[in-house]
Amino acid sequence: MRHGEPRIDLLLQVLDGAFLARGWQGATLSGAVRGLTPRQALWRPGAGRHNIWELMLHTAYWKHIVRQRIEGRAEREAFPRRGRNFPDLPVRCDAAAWRADVALLKAEHARLKRCVEGLGGRLDTRVGASRWTVAESVYGVAAHDLYHTGQIQLLRALARRRAR
Repeated sequence: MRHGEPRIDLLLQVLDGAFLARGWQGATLSGAVRGLTPRQALWRPGAGRHNIWELMLHTAYWKHIVRQRIEGRAEREAFPRRGRNFPDLPVRCDAAAWRADVALLKAEHARLKRCVEGLGGRLDTRVGASRWTVAESVYGVAAHDLYHTGQIQLLRALARRRAR
């Protein structure tokens, strides 16, 4: 999508390059969770380690938080899951709940993109009391997606190897 403002176009491209379909680097976040079953998403490599479902909710949570910080909301809307940073898994971790949480991740990505599209000349302003600018925060969300995509891909590979 062409916005017309080159820096905003670049931010939108970076966000989608980390999230949608396939990026030049390989897997993207949406691609890494595509086709998983709840059982696969819940597998843990060890006690106290995160599973794919938790990592996915974590990335959705931070898209939500960064968007709200950029928007400068005094009264924040609650994230749909309880907990902070690594929100709680649903009570019933079945196929319907997995689909709903994948949809939540995609919805948070779309909301963040709409926020970025409306930034205008605010890219170099600081986000609240943070030392980070709006542009740096958006780049950070994309980097965060890629970081956790790598973890998810590793968990998928470990689970496949363990199943052999």
